[in-house]
Amino acid sequence: MPPQANSPLPSGFQLDQYRIERQLSLGGFSIVYLAYDEDGVPVAIKEYLPNSLALRKEGLIAPQVPSENLPAFRYGLKCFFEEGRSLARLMHPNVVRVLNFFRANGTVYMVMQFEQGRTLHEYIGKHRGEVKERFIRAVFTRMLNGLREVHAHKLLHLDIKPSNIYLRSDGTPVLLDFGAARQTLMTDQPILKPMYTPGFASPEQYTDRDSLGPWSDIYSVGASLYACVVGNAPLRSDERAKEDTLVPVTQTHSARYSEQLLQTIDWCLRLDPLERPQSVYSLQKALMRMDAGEAMPASWFTDMGSKLKSFIGRS
Repeated sequence: MPPQANSPLPSGFQLDQYRIERQLSLGGFSIVYLAYDEDGVPVAIKEYLPNSLALRKEGLIAPQVPSENLPAFRYGLKCFFEEGRSLARLMHPNVVRVLNFFRANGTVYMVMQFEQGRTLHEYIGKHRGEVKERFIRAVFTRMLNGLREVHAHKLLHLDIKPSNIYLRSDGTPVLLDFGAARQTLMTDQPILKPMYTPGFASPEQYTDRDSLGPWSDIYSVGASLYACVVGNAPLRSDERAKEDTLVPVTQTHSARYSEQLLQTIDWCLRLDPLERPQSVYSLQKALMRMDAGEAMPASWFTDMGSKLKSFIGRS
């Protein structure tokens, strides 16, 4: 449970060149709004507002930050701003587009392209236990194109999960809501609790920040693949590190999915970072093979967009 709930900015509030329409989501770290720019184009705006450090009561605009929390709040503010600056350099169809970022009301705002569609989390919920293998391979192979671009810019996502993989109306997946700033906050700030999503965070995110790397995001991708197959997140990695009772999907779901896909998922979910795929490219290669040593037909991937669209259209 978050320590407190911050009040969102009111509907109709003019924030720089944007008019706030309504709150889209509230997390322990930020509030996301639907807003419109001066031309009436919808955008999503993420406001830095960590529950553990700041409080905005109803009717107020600027958050109230106790003096003892100011150093951590300002450090997080700087990280959030830097994250916006880094993401604004990314131009990829499978990564959320950051349009603008600015300071106002004593905090920072990140303006992103507003996407129409649904999250993979919603799709899994509706098709629990019946998510088709071709759909899984199609979504993740394309989403990983975006993650490769993220890693090429020396960035990590660090919060990959089905609710952060968005399926546009045309079927293309897009990565949302980076968690890198949240992780950076933990470096020298013991006042801030880690905001991990249980089941999807890699074990090194809990214990060994120095060993974070592409393989950490790959663990989260594996956990998201697992959720598609099983219908829920795997056991938390910090609990697995104490006693690993997670049963490999190769032992539980071989009747429904190919051995090769299940082996790939188990590979991503290894507790030892060195035993996982070390790059997104190597994971992509595995997802593009239906059987060991057998590449999927090129024509299948060429037609992937229409297949995804039809999958989502039927959902």
